[in-house]
Amino acid sequence: MEQQLSLLDLVWNASFTVQFVMAILLLASMLSWYMIVNRFIYFRNANDEMYRFEERFWSGVDLSQLYREGNDKAADGLPILGMESIFRAGFKEFSRLAQQSEMDSEAVIEGSRRAMRVAVMREEERLERHLAFLASVGSTSPYIGLFGTVWGIMHSFRGLANSTQATLATVAPGISEALVATAMGLFAAIPAVLAYNRFASKVEVLSNRYDTFMDEFSGILYRQAFALRSREKKAG
Repeated sequence: MEQQLSLLDLVWNASFTVQFVMAILLLASMLSWYMIVNRFIYFRNANDEMYRFEERFWSGVDLSQLYREGNDKAADGLPILGMESIFRAGFKEFSRLAQQSEMDSEAVIEGSRRAMRVAVMREEERLERHLAFLASVGSTSPYIGLFGTVWGIMHSFRGLANSTQATLATVAPGISEALVATAMGLFAAIPAVLAYNRFASKVEVLSNRYDTFMDEFSGILYRQAFALRSREKKAG
């Protein structure tokens, strides 16, 4: 309890500049923790949705039926994210282009891949949301805290110069107040850096899975487009 009171006293008795630095670091820490929790929940849900959709996709279900299930899901107000969003973008474009008999299989697949690539980019933007802030907090917080420390030490030595009796007891409280700013900078930076590295790794894994799915789905669509054009030629 005494340590808590002494720490509060150090913060309360610090100069205005050091207190302002501490306030910035406290706000940055609170925001980064909010974003860490937000991203943790989002990545967990994205991972669960990816495995659920993959299992459904490779179960042999008809692609049109799978697309209609997504329509029902959207009608119920449920979000369609991740791999399912990529599938729906590609299948919708494929269905539209396949109805145009003048387009060959290559053009149909190329159009479908463009639609899926746009969907992948949108999903990557969702995955990377808030990561730039975490990176900024992790990289700048120690320097902000160091600025508060340097300023506090300068303030302490100015007071020491005006003191008639220069002792360690005179300057120690001011230096302690200043060092609290560095400690707060590290407190804000360390979780942000760890979270950023963890989430950046997850973004890379999920992005690679999305790209792999796009390639695999493109192969399936190519076979369907080729079979469709072959039937049309025979019928013609």
